[in-house]
Amino acid sequence: MKNNDIIVGLDIGTTKIAAVVGRRDEYGQLDIIGVGQAVSDGLRRGVVINIRKTIVSIKKAIVDAELMAGHKITHVYAGIAGDHIRSINSKGVIAVSSKDKIITEEDVERVIDAAKAIALPMDREILHVLPQEYVVDEQDGIKNPVGMAGTRLEAEVHIVTGAAASAQNIVNCIHEAGYEVADIVLEPYASSLAVLGADERELGVAIIDIGGGTTDIAMIFDGSVRYTSVIGLGGQHLTNDISQGLRTSAEQAEIIKKKYGVAMQSLIDTDELIKVAGVGGRKDREVSRVLLSGIIQPRMEEMLQLAVKEMEKSKIVEFLGAGIVITGGAALLEGIVELAERVTGIPVKIGKPIVSGGLVESVDSPMYATGVGLIQFALKFENEIDEGDKLGFNWILDRLRSFIENLFK
Repeated sequence: MKNNDIIVGLDIGTTKIAAVVGRRDEYGQLDIIGVGQAVSDGLRRGVVINIRKTIVSIKKAIVDAELMAGHKITHVYAGIAGDHIRSINSKGVIAVSSKDKIITEEDVERVIDAAKAIALPMDREILHVLPQEYVVDEQDGIKNPVGMAGTRLEAEVHIVTGAAASAQNIVNCIHEAGYEVADIVLEPYASSLAVLGADERELGVAIIDIGGGTTDIAMIFDGSVRYTSVIGLGGQHLTNDISQGLRTSAEQAEIIKKKYGVAMQSLIDTDELIKVAGVGGRKDREVSRVLLSGIIQPRMEEMLQLAVKEMEKSKIVEFLGAGIVITGGAALLEGIVELAERVTGIPVKIGKPIVSGGLVESVDSPMYATGVGLIQFALKFENEIDEGDKLGFNWILDRLRSFIENLFK
């Protein structure tokens, strides 16, 4: 990957598909040069349910990004989410093979292979193998053991798996739209690369990425991913609640949520009235903003409480020195920080992409965290990708093709 190469992150979400185009500048920093977005109604909870609609949305988002960037797009890094995602921590152990007992890249490859040698059902595939730390002859906390002397090498890794069919459907949609897939990346992991600083990753932080159909969680400590999870609730559920509660269309409910929604009733000072469009020829009505917040707050509390339960399954909740970072489209909801701090008892902030140059204002929103993070993924792991993806980030497509072929044997 050269400095002037174009990199595209494609965030395929339940309510929107966003394409973010970037490149590395002469100083090695990320410049954003294009953004495109399209409404997504071909997915449900992160899983493709309508191939044709998804293809159309992908095309529109990428074409808009091409026009802004002034470059032809040929391949993308695609995000994947959905409640089919599962993750576990695993360990691998090997004996150092060289005569001089100096650990080599080949030893690291072998110990990673040993760590990811887990039993999987036929319908699942490994998406990521993320090294956490290495242990050399009982000396732990090692980030890169290459060049060290030792006889025994251990690796602790975080393995993310997904439904093979769901991943293949995303790949197929992108191919049918006319583009190649460079890699598939777990969306909360990508978001963490976009919104977190190095100090937060070391100190301990949790990402809560509230998308349209799912809420994705990634917990990071000592610079490594320690836990990931997905909850099958998102911003679209808020919209549905508003649509039912105010007896209006989903489209109007979405507009009302974005313009007037407040996550905590206690933050509303006056009994402001808002206009609600009638349906089926019925007259428009006025309802109080307090009533609207009374619909939103219980659902947001439910999502945050479920997130806390998931976070408690990890062993690092007490080590979240940097607190919680909320990102995704629903992070734009007024009062969400105050509500999240009350529910979790942990300091919370909104996470926006950290971008140094280019069209910074175009992605200055938590809703673009995944798209920017996919580009950061490509930049961060370009060496592994160029060298054959030693740590297992780019092999999913071959595995998926083999799986599909086996289905029809």
